[in-house]
Amino acid sequence: MKSMPEDGGRVLMVDDDRELVSLIGEFLESCGFQVEAAHDGPSGLAAAAGGGHDLVLLDVMMPGFDGFEVLRRLRAVSSVPVLMLTARTESRDRVHGLDAGADDYLPKPFEPLELAARMRAILRRTVRVGAGTKIEIGAVVLDGGSRSVAVEGRPVEVTSIEYDILETLMRAAGRVVSRDELMRRLYQREATPFDRSIDVHISHLRKKLEAPQEMIRTIRGVGYQFATTPAAAGEA
Repeated sequence: MKSMPEDGGRVLMVDDDRELVSLIGEFLESCGFQVEAAHDGPSGLAAAAGGGHDLVLLDVMMPGFDGFEVLRRLRAVSSVPVLMLTARTESRDRVHGLDAGADDYLPKPFEPLELAARMRAILRRTVRVGAGTKIEIGAVVLDGGSRSVAVEGRPVEVTSIEYDILETLMRAAGRVVSRDELMRRLYQREATPFDRSIDVHISHLRKKLEAPQEMIRTIRGVGYQFATTPAAAGEA
């Protein structure tokens, strides 16, 4: 098993509010994180795409281009976990961030302790899989060593959170996994009626897998199930 970095992890904070970055940076460093900063879209993208970070904290409203555009371009070259920080509280903006490839989002203003808790939840998930672990069900193969996914031998690009959702469902194949269980396992918080994070990520996974049958079933009012057989995959 991999373990959490002893220093808490290397974090890139991309936000044009220099005062906020300074204050949050000091707090996170006191929690054991190593924090680097960028203050506009282009420099943030360059730093994030350069690798070497365990997590990116990404603001939405920035000069150059906004956080959504940074994330869209970043996802073309990297699956580094991204936690979006946004003053926009509308559901469509949160979903926009998830659609662009964010692992999670946190509306401003936020409590520093909640930020640190969400960061640790993301980092725990991305380091828990042991090297060499492989799961194969039907046409879908998940490789824990490289955190990669393939369908019928075809590599499938997934984000960090998509990989972890798929791993959770495949390990429980045949059993229904509730949204509450997924939220607790992946985010270490309870699901709320208005939090669509899991639903959006599941939708992305279905499109990316493009398996002959729909492998991830929705069990209405309960949760999701990874089908173990083609017959089960085709059931309503």
